Amino acid sequence: MKGTIEVNNLKVMAYHGVMEQERVVGNRFEVTVHVDCDFDDAARLDDVTLTVNYAEIVDIVNDEMAKTSLLIETVARRIANRIAERWGNLVTGGMVRVAKLTPPIPGQMDSVAVVYRW
Repeated sequence: MKGTIEVNNLKVMAYHGVMEQERVVGNRFEVTVHVDCDFDDAARLDDVTLTVNYAEIVDIVNDEMAKTSLLIETVARRIANRIAERWGNLVTGGMVRVAKLTPPIPGQMDSVAVVYRW
C-alpha cells in the first residue's frame, strides 16, 4: 500500500533570512511535509515502527528550523535530507514546503514559500 504521510502547516517561530534583522528578531513560518512511502506492512500489522512516524517528522522539522539559515531553501533541503536518511528505502519521495508568513518586503501577501521535492 503506497501512500503519503502528511504534516500540514506546522507553525514555527524561527530566525531565517538574508537580512540580519530577520535572524535577530525572527519570523513566523509554516512548514508542510509530505512523505511518499509504502506503509502496507505497517497498516497490515498495525505497527508504527514499519512506517514513517509523523511525530518524528515534527521533531526533525523543529530541530532544523532551530538552526538559523540565510535561505529557507537551505532549511527545506535539510529537512528533506534528514527524512530520507532516517527512513531510507521506505521513502520513495516527498515534498517540503517552508513558508515565511510575514516577509520583510512591501506588498500584501499571505506568505512567501519554497517547495523542495525529491
